[in-house]
Amino acid sequence: MRVIAGSARRLQLKTLDGLETRPTTDRIKETLFNMIWRDVVSRPFLDCFAGSGGIGIEALSRGASEAVFIEKNPKAAACIRQNLKTTRLEDRGKILTCDILSGLKRLEAQGQAFGVIFMDPPYRQDWERRALSYLKDSALADAETLIIAEASLETDFSYAEETGFSVIRQKEYKTNKHVFLQRSTGQEQI
Repeated sequence: MRVIAGSARRLQLKTLDGLETRPTTDRIKETLFNMIWRDVVSRPFLDCFAGSGGIGIEALSRGASEAVFIEKNPKAAACIRQNLKTTRLEDRGKILTCDILSGLKRLEAQGQAFGVIFMDPPYRQDWERRALSYLKDSALADAETLIIAEASLETDFSYAEETGFSVIRQKEYKTNKHVFLQRSTGQEQI
């Protein structure tokens, strides 16, 4: 795995061995950032279920003002720390080693909305719904915040309206998809 573009372009990133994390492939990462680059530049980025931090580090490399990584696995958090150091982006990265809901609560106290909130939770465990339910009444996501969930192809997001968000776009790949959401305004389209 490597950084695709920006200030840390071509630098290799470490990942955890085994099946504890599921790094986003370079091809999918490149497709994703080609779609969201305008939302990333000069804005804060939140990488939830961060794994080795590849998505948040890509955002930093491409001009995000800062990136916060929420990852409960201490080994994965250490991997993020090492990747931030390798890419010389540690001054703009912050790691919270805790579960997603605890991390969101800790960030809530700062009162800052993120430009992009990316989440890549374990598949088929309903973490997307739990995170969106928390964000419904949170200052972390405002009307401009783009939320992206990486999920299995069969993950259903029909509940999104109940959480105050609308699916504005979906991008499917061979084995997974990215679902793009924003606060509901009544004028959304897929």
